[in-house]
Amino acid sequence: MLKPFEPCPARRQPRDERCSTTVESGQIRRRKRLGLGPALGVLGTLLYSSLASAQPFAYITVGADNGLSVLDTATDMSVASIPVGFGQPGESFGVPVAVNSHGSRVYVGDGTAGVVSVIDAGTNTLITTVAVGTVPQGVAVTPDGRRVYVSNSGDDTLSVIEAATNMVIATVAVGQSPAGVVVSPDGGRLYVANIGDDSVSVLDTGSNAVVDTVAVGDTPFAMAVDLDGSRVYVGNLVGDSVSVIDTSNNTVLATVPVANFPAGVAVSPHGAFVYVTHRFDDSVSVISTSTNSVVDTIAVGDGPVGISFTPDGGKVYVVNILDTIVSVIDAATHSVASVTVGADPGAFGLFIAPPVFVDGFENGSTSRWSGAVP
Repeated sequence: MLKPFEPCPARRQPRDERCSTTVESGQIRRRKRLGLGPALGVLGTLLYSSLASAQPFAYITVGADNGLSVLDTATDMSVASIPVGFGQPGESFGVPVAVNSHGSRVYVGDGTAGVVSVIDAGTNTLITTVAVGTVPQGVAVTPDGRRVYVSNSGDDTLSVIEAATNMVIATVAVGQSPAGVVVSPDGGRLYVANIGDDSVSVLDTGSNAVVDTVAVGDTPFAMAVDLDGSRVYVGNLVGDSVSVIDTSNNTVLATVPVANFPAGVAVSPHGAFVYVTHRFDDSVSVISTSTNSVVDTIAVGDGPVGISFTPDGGKVYVVNILDTIVSVIDAATHSVASVTVGADPGAFGLFIAPPVFVDGFENGSTSRWSGAVP
């Protein structure tokens, strides 16, 4: 269950846009009041609520099986296992996995073979593999599902895949040893964490050009962007901190001290909290986005790295790479359940389909996506 009431954050409310929060049937429903009229805000609320109510799947790589385990998040039962190559996840980082917003495609990076496997989530079958750069370490999908971005830590590049054809259409030079990748909710900006030079590259997705570089903490790896795109949160592995980037000017507005080796980052769908995994402390820190401070610490399994929310924000899934379990956190109570998946679980990135809702009305668009997607 969600928290009984979670107010909209006090920050980040532009002059022409205010936020209200209501609760119905145990679900948080956020509505934007925009210049185009309240009807559009209601439409956005209804679409988001209906989509969030559907229970998605979590896709967890399992090294012992060399496969992808599919967990039904409604029951926390494995419903399928998909044979797929992903190389050796190693002891620190996990396997890059991303699900598109519609839940129809899953992308899994193989650091050994230098390819990305494309999975049809409807049939749980492998469609194809796409050759990318050396040692793919991060994968992200645009909100409309049309582009897939893969960071290649072995050759300091970013591969851009056209989802309709599963072809690489561009290769972009970024910083040293790129890892985590996130796309802004409007699809216009891409952020890449560069382990080797302590920076985040900011790209324009229209031109595939680097438009800015942001200096962050020591050894940035995982990242997450909030739902309105105004903040990017960067976990700095060696710095034991989270850098908070203001995307309006690409500057670091806060650095939050956290526990040892922050390896995974996720923002709650309602935007009030950031959850951070700690590989060497077997814990998850909970950061309040209103104060940029740690408000709770949750014990989980051995070697937590990957972390993702369900779209309704009710559950948080943590992949423990040195264990045989996935820890499932109740976001309201912070109680933890364990789901056995097998030895050497991986999955780093958005391994559960992110929430989708009508947005962007102030820019004249009608949704976060348009047209057909794979």
